[in-house]
Amino acid sequence: MPKPGARSLPSLSLRIDLDAEGRIGPGKIQLLENIRECGSISAAGRAMDMSYKRAWDLVDEINRICRQAAVARQTGGKNGGGAVLTPFGISLVARYRKIERDAASAVRKDLEALHSDIGKPKKVAAK
Repeated sequence: MPKPGARSLPSLSLRIDLDAEGRIGPGKIQLLENIRECGSISAAGRAMDMSYKRAWDLVDEINRICRQAAVARQTGGKNGGGAVLTPFGISLVARYRKIERDAASAVRKDLEALHSDIGKPKKVAAK
């Protein structure tokens, strides 16, 4: 457990620009993970404090920029259906998380150095 007032290590946030109009980042990946866990777009959106419309718009954007479906709707069932990740969607999440881990690993020493430098008193040049 960190000491009170201790600063945590800076972290890396990764956004992948697929083209000028489309990008995948931590929010969209978290939404896909929530859909996988919750089994519905609306529940996944609620878990992130977003409306169903916003969640659906993001899913639609992911499907559009990837030119294939990452999420498939399911109809029927006791609660009226839901949503699941497609094999592509599962692969997209796994690949993003691997890229994220690899990038964080590659810059770990720099993040530690940055953490060490933050909060140090500035050296004043002698006159």
